[in-house]
This record gives sequence, structure tokens and C-alpha cells, in this order.
Amino acid sequence: MEIEKSLYDNLQEFFGFDAFKGDQEAIITNILNKKDTFVIMPTGGGKSICYQLPALMSAGTAIVISPLIALMKNQVDQLRAFGGRDSIAHFLNSSLTKGEITRVKADVTSGQTKLLYVAPESLTKEDNIAFLQSISVSFVAVDEAHCISEWGHDFRPEYRKIRTILNEIGDNIPIIALTATATPKVQSDIRKNLQMTDATLFKSSFNRSNLYYEVRPKKNVVKEIVKFIRNNVGKTGIIYCLSRKKVEEIAEVLNINGIKALPYHAGLDAKTRAETQDKFLMEDVQVIVATIAFGMGIDKPDVRYVIHHDIPKSMEGYYQETGRAGRDGGEGHCLSFYSKKDVDKLIKFMKDKPVSEREIGTQILKEVIDYSESSVCRRKQILHYFGEKFDETGCNSMCDNCRSTKTHFEAEEDLVKVLNFIKEEGDKFDDQHIINVFIGQNNQPVSAYKHDEHALFGYGKDKGVNYWNSLIRQAELSDFVKKDIDHYGLLVLTEEGRKYLSNPYALKFILNKEMEAGDEEDGDEAGQASGALDTELLKMLKDLRKKIAKQKSLPPFVIFQDPSLDEMCTHYPVSIEELKQIHGVGAGKALKFGAPFVQLIKQYVEDNNIERAQDLVVKSTANKSALKVSIIQNIDRKIALDDIAGSKGISYEDLLKEVESIVYSGTKINIGYFVDEMIDQDRQDEVFDYFRSAEEDSIKTALKELGEEDYTYEDIQLMRIKFISELGN
Repeated sequence: MEIEKSLYDNLQEFFGFDAFKGDQEAIITNILNKKDTFVIMPTGGGKSICYQLPALMSAGTAIVISPLIALMKNQVDQLRAFGGRDSIAHFLNSSLTKGEITRVKADVTSGQTKLLYVAPESLTKEDNIAFLQSISVSFVAVDEAHCISEWGHDFRPEYRKIRTILNEIGDNIPIIALTATATPKVQSDIRKNLQMTDATLFKSSFNRSNLYYEVRPKKNVVKEIVKFIRNNVGKTGIIYCLSRKKVEEIAEVLNINGIKALPYHAGLDAKTRAETQDKFLMEDVQVIVATIAFGMGIDKPDVRYVIHHDIPKSMEGYYQETGRAGRDGGEGHCLSFYSKKDVDKLIKFMKDKPVSEREIGTQILKEVIDYSESSVCRRKQILHYFGEKFDETGCNSMCDNCRSTKTHFEAEEDLVKVLNFIKEEGDKFDDQHIINVFIGQNNQPVSAYKHDEHALFGYGKDKGVNYWNSLIRQAELSDFVKKDIDHYGLLVLTEEGRKYLSNPYALKFILNKEMEAGDEEDGDEAGQASGALDTELLKMLKDLRKKIAKQKSLPPFVIFQDPSLDEMCTHYPVSIEELKQIHGVGAGKALKFGAPFVQLIKQYVEDNNIERAQDLVVKSTANKSALKVSIIQNIDRKIALDDIAGSKGISYEDLLKEVESIVYSGTKINIGYFVDEMIDQDRQDEVFDYFRSAEEDSIKTALKELGEEDYTYEDIQLMRIKFISELGN
């Protein structure tokens, strides 16, 4: 009872709390009793108190091994505020000067410091090992312990050395390992590597009932993000992107659209990163756009949304990052954008890695793909990944899949066939191999095992890949099969699966939605128009365009292209400034042709009492403006277009797209010098004559009319650019 009394007294004295959350009390008691302790607790569950409080109550100094300098600084500042003196907690890492290191060591040696935070890299230095051998260590806390495992989302080789160094520092030092995300495989790795097989395990539920999970296809992603943030005014959020370049671009777009945002990534200096974190904590900025480097050390309880602009690399990463929303138990919206192109990019990144690393990375990524493409309750899938059973009725429609209408199918007959195949052929095949057999896709592994001769080869061809993916995914979620992580995700029949084979019963599974193909970027001509077009206005705008085209003896597409008119019918621009924001218009065209269009739209809006959805008008960033200016300057100097492409590190095709976008926005450029080199005068005249009388500017149609044997796609594209520039601008 004495421990219990002092525990509560200390909790109140140091942290101002009257009660413990979840397993905190049992964990702290376990540490005070000098026992090894393994804590798996979701973000926001109160992990840090589990080692901070026993450290403050124990003789000697607790060493806290932590991977992030930002996290150390944050926690040390908090402890100093609670404890009332600076010497109570220190950190030892590469950011300190020699003088600061001397002061830290003096405070520790004199017994004033109860917690010493150390980076794993600093732990390996000989002078630090010697120093730690000379002091009284109460226990060691290994924070973010999943970093030990190659199967964790943030593997760090230095974490593998922790046990060896602890053996050097002293005998029988108690360890507490803590993580917010750990699959059964990662848990096993942590125990083995830290040699704490007898540690008491405290595992909290991974369910964050206040978080709403949603995955959308990646279409017009920037517009979707701006719209989402404008609909959540006054709330703070984090947007995660995979590349630093994309982080900078998105932050710029948000600021242009009146949303206070700052970028955060490892390429920024430490001072800028620290200032950015402080501004976010103090709510001077509404949104942080970041690579995954952001957020691990940020204790901001009221982040209201987390957006993934790109597909996360792993479910652990996704869980950890989404877990930064709603830590106070309030609203937390987790929105992810998914596209096949993102997946292809990540697979491409893995190509140069060693085979074992590539195999692991591919399996980890496959879990994210299955999660994104599945129509099953998202919460159920997340918790299943972390080894926790969950009945989807408990989701309470807190994910998009539980809210949407589902298509069910009778699974019994086909499920029995799949389970039998696994049973008879042995646990040697992953889901992809089994699907290939069932749809009759013959490849090297299928023929190597003579499965092209199997009775079930091609049995389910008419049902398609999506159907079999849905069936196998839900067989796994229902525990009929499990993935053997140690052996490249091979499917193994479980006891539950054997029981089902002995006594099958009718059951329904959910058919996955076919994910629409998402655009990788905004800004392509395709995909700019919204589905909610005002068809009456569109007809009026096309009539006006035709009239102006006739007056000026130009084809209608030279005035404005169809996607631009479509966008006008969605956003109703009523000033030249607003018209400039319409895709494919730009300042030049807005000034040259815009006045009658704006006048017509303004009158139409008034006559029909239309409430303009201005939250949908997204100003585009100038992120490509430097490239465009440079291209225009090079064209002025008459440098060959293929040479310009080479100097900018982009393909010739991409350069033509950039030049096209410059011209379609109303800027006049002269590429005649290059066209003359590529296409003889007679053919130039023929293409010009064609476009003068054409109803549309389609290159494919032009090729059919002019003859594919005489022209290439790029020839027509070049001539179209010249035509628009000379006649339209």
C-alpha cells in the first residue's frame, strides 16, 4: 500500500493528475520493482509518464534512449516545468556544445538529474559509455522500440547495438521498452534483440475510437485538400507527403489560398524546424506540411486532421501518423489519397535495395495497398494488422467503408476451394500466386509448380482479380488463413480455417470497390473538370466562343479550350482576376478574350440567383513558374527544345507539355527556329491549314486526317503550339 500511496502523491505532485490511465499504474509498479517491462501503447495513451514518474521516484538516473532530438527537447522542457528546476532532466546528443556537455555530466554526477535522454548514436561513443559506467543508473527506457526491427516502419541499425552497450554499462539494469506500433513480428524482434524475453508485457488496445478513417482516389488532390481545409476553418492539421519537393509545393499552394501553412522536412536547418514546431504548437500556423520527419516529438493534443497526400510506406507509419490526430479524445479526421502511381513509385524506390530488404519492403507495402483498396471496415483492418480482433459493429460508422453502401457476395463455395488449395498444396504460396492460378494467369512460378495443370487453373477467370483479392483478404481478416511474415507472406491455413473446411457454412463477404485511377498531380488538362457542370451555362459559353472565333477568324479552341469552359461552369468566375485562376487561361488570355465571358457569367449568376462555391476556386501555385520563365528565356535565345529539356533534367515530352501550358495560358513565344529544323515548310503549311478549319485541337484526330505515316505525335504537338501562339496570343 505504501507504493500505491506514494505513486498517487507523486502523480499529483509532478504532473497534476488525480488518476492513472489504462495500465500506467501497473507498468510503473513493475518498473519500481526492478522488473523488465514491455509497453505497447497507442499514441496519446500516456507512454511517457510510464518511465518519467518511476525515474523521478527512484534513486539514481534513468537513461532514456530516444531517436529524435525534437522529442528529447520537448520532453525535457516539460519535465523542467513540472519539476521546477533545469537540472532535473537533460539530454545528451550531437546538438550540444562541449561546455553544455560538461554541465550536463556535472548535474548527473551530483545526483540532481533524474532523467537523461540519449540518442542511440551518442550511446555508442566511448567517452559516453565510460561516463555512464561511473554513475548510478536506475533503469533504461528504450523509447520508439520498434526502431530495433527491420519489420518496423522506422528501422535504425544503431538500435540493434543498444543491448551490447547496456551490458558494458552495468549488470542487471532493468529495461522498459516502449512503442506505439508493433505487429506480433516486431514485438518478437524487440524482445529477442533487447534480451528481455521474461519482460512483463502491457499491451493496450490499438483502437482509437474517436478517429475517422477515409481513403479517397487521388484525383485533383490539391483542390480536394484546399476544399477540405476550408471546410475545417479554425482547426489545425498535418499533411504528410513523401518528398521534400512536394512538401514545399503543397505549403506554397495553401498559403496562396489564404491558409497559413509551413513546410517541415529534414532538408531545413534545425533552427527553422524548431521555429516551425513552436509556431504550430502556438497556433500561429494552421497546417504543417511535412515528410514523416515531423510529429514524433510534438505533444499537441488538438490536431483535428491528418492528411496523407501520398500513400504511406507501411501500416505502422500510417497508424503512427494518423495517431497524431485527436490525442485529446476529440475529433480526428484521417484522410488519405491513394493512387496506383504512388505504389509504382515506392516499388521503384525499392529496386536498388538488397533482396531481403526489398522482400520485406514489398510485403509491408502490400498491406497498405490491401488496406486502401479494400471495402471492409478500415478500423477492423488496422487492428487485425496489430494482432487485435475487432468486431466492425464497434466502428460506429467511424470510417468511410462502414458508411458506404457495400456489394456482398456468397463466399462459401469459392472460399472452400481456396482453403482446400492451400491445404493440399502446402503453405508455400502467397495470395498473388493463388489468384494467378484461379484466374488462369500462367507465369513462371505457376508453371514451375505445374499449377497450370491443376484442376482449379482458370476456374475463376470470369470473376476477375478484384473478386479473388476480396475473398482472400477477408479469409485472412476472418482468421481462416494467416500470412507467414518470416516467409515472404506465404498463406498458412489456421486452426479456424481447418474447422471451416470440416464444417463449411454460408457466409457473405464484401466485394472491394474498384479504386478509380487517380491523377498523380493536379494541373493536367485531363481531370480538371468537375462532374457538377452547369450544362446551360456551358452551352452559352460555347456559343459565345464560336461567335468570337468567327469574328477573329480563329478556330474556337484557340480562344479557350473545353476544360477551361468546363471549369468556368463549376466556379463561375465574375472578374478577370478570378478568370486568371481557371486552368488553361492565364493572364494573357484573360485580358485578350476574357471580358465578354466574365460579363456573360456575371449576368447568368445574377439572373439565376446562383450562390458561387468560392471554396472550390483553388489558386494554383507558382511552383513551376521558375521553370517556365527559364524555358521562355531559353526559347528567346533560340536554344533547341531537346537541349532545353536535357539541361532541365526533364524528358522532351514533358518539356513540350510545359511549353504547351505556357502557350495555352496566353503567352506568345516563337519556336519557329526549332520547328523549321524539324518539319519542312510544305508540311508546316499543311498542318496550319488543317488547324485553321478544325473544330477541335485533338492531336490524335489530326494524325488520322493528315496521315500517321507522314507525321509523328510530337510533330503535330509542335505545330499546334506554334499555331496557338501565333494566332491566339
